[in-house]
Amino acid sequence: MECKNCSGKLRTDYSYCPDCGAKVIRNRITVKNLWFDIVERVFNLDNTFIRTVVHLFSKPDKVIHGYVTGQRKKYLNPISYFTIALTLSGLLVFIIQKFYPDSIDFTRGAGTTNPEFAEKWSNIVFDFNALFFVMYLPILALPAYLIFNKIRYNLAEYILVFIYVLGHYSICTFPISVGTLLISPSKYVEITGPILLFLFGYGLYVMQKLNRYSVKAFLGRSVVFTALAVVLFFLLILAMLLILLVSGVFELQDFAPPK
Repeated sequence: MECKNCSGKLRTDYSYCPDCGAKVIRNRITVKNLWFDIVERVFNLDNTFIRTVVHLFSKPDKVIHGYVTGQRKKYLNPISYFTIALTLSGLLVFIIQKFYPDSIDFTRGAGTTNPEFAEKWSNIVFDFNALFFVMYLPILALPAYLIFNKIRYNLAEYILVFIYVLGHYSICTFPISVGTLLISPSKYVEITGPILLFLFGYGLYVMQKLNRYSVKAFLGRSVVFTALAVVLFFLLILAMLLILLVSGVFELQDFAPPK
């Protein structure tokens, strides 16, 4: 008998390949075993995804530092975790566009004073949602690298830290966002503020778990980190608007109030 994954030799009583660890599949796919496989992989408490979600709350330093130092099997790797987060973010955008296109004012009133600008900006936010999400990584990783670095990570490792942080933020806030849409879609924009506070708060929590500063040092560095991240965020917005102006997506009159 031969392993279908690595072509290694198998005994007929083996359930797993001793060379690559793959499970030996002998039966054809049916509805029953397909459902069992889904339940086993997604909802099993021993599953790496569930373990990663739980431990990123309780001991994020163990998850992140473990990966940085070479631990690869115990937790879901950051790219896979971030991919799940991007998928949920895209699903949320789809739900909003499909079922609530006119119920949510993302421009906070700009649609009534400058509807053309509001429409263009909303379309860009929806179309490039995943790109915006990825662009948050350097905005958070660079200040953390400069301000919180007792652990001596390099910049690439801090980007990895915030891949986990942003992924966790998206995965954990997804049920809240969907619940708000179902109960009161007009309140959706109002929860974005607290959700962003959760992102900053969780990011600072991870920084402290990794670096272990004194309370005074941590509070001071947190203020500087937040201020620098906000400055970088607004610089990013300005750069994006400049690119959109140069590329012709926006025109100067789009920013002028209606006559």
